[in-house]
Amino acid sequence: MTAVLRHEWRLYFHSLTAYVFGAFLLAFVGIGALMYNIQQAVSSFELVLSFGCLIFVVIVPILTMRIIAEERKQKTDQLLYALPITTTQVVVGKYLALLTVYLIPLAVICLYPLIFAQYGDVYLLTAYGSLLAFFLLGAAFIAVGVFLSSLTDNQGFAAGIGIAVILFNYYSVSLAEYVSASALGTLAALGLLLIALVGIIQYLTKNDRLGYWVGAVLLAVLVVCYFTGGESFESLLPSLMTTLSLFERFYAFVNGVFDMTAVVYYLSVIVFFLFLSVQSLEKRRYN
Repeated sequence: MTAVLRHEWRLYFHSLTAYVFGAFLLAFVGIGALMYNIQQAVSSFELVLSFGCLIFVVIVPILTMRIIAEERKQKTDQLLYALPITTTQVVVGKYLALLTVYLIPLAVICLYPLIFAQYGDVYLLTAYGSLLAFFLLGAAFIAVGVFLSSLTDNQGFAAGIGIAVILFNYYSVSLAEYVSASALGTLAALGLLLIALVGIIQYLTKNDRLGYWVGAVLLAVLVVCYFTGGESFESLLPSLMTTLSLFERFYAFVNGVFDMTAVVYYLSVIVFFLFLSVQSLEKRRYN
């Protein structure tokens, strides 16, 4: 895993990727600090992070699009399978390299509250709690980006899907207001998600029968739940869209609430998508 980590560090820091990522993140947060903390004389640094989190829509897909897709395109992923390490170690090594690139500009941003505290009252506990949530938010999106990169050998496609996924997550709470809250509408939406899940299972395992069986069982459970407790489906879809929003949980920290369930949720998202990335690589290895 150490060899993979060092290899990725060389790739990132011997090219412009790490520097462009850091420059964009620092510039966007710097603009937020200028707008809120300096021009408007607002002491809450967490508002700057709330403004700055939108930059993840652009910089995370650009950072993660090549991490596995380029290996597949150049066929160098075959060399990874020949290394005396497991696929899990390969994925974790690549992910830790991405986190390092992310942590360097974030370490600079951590100095901002201390600097502003010299000129006014800054709520350091809230500011650094929000910085922790900001880190976890970015780490979760990076894990999602690694998984999307593992699905294709086209970097542009991986970046485009990543931008769409993060944008949808960003606006999911707003879109929830326009989504049908009826039980039937929720059933239809869950059915579409079930079809997508079956497709993912079939793609990752190359086992159509497994996908159909999982789909049939889950569909039966869904239909039984609908007919035995249809009232529980009322407003379920808007509630799910709000609950699954990574950004919405981040805003709890911005509002001064240290939400431990949000921390667990971010860590769960990271582990889940890294697990999917491992399964995607394992499928390619055995094919």
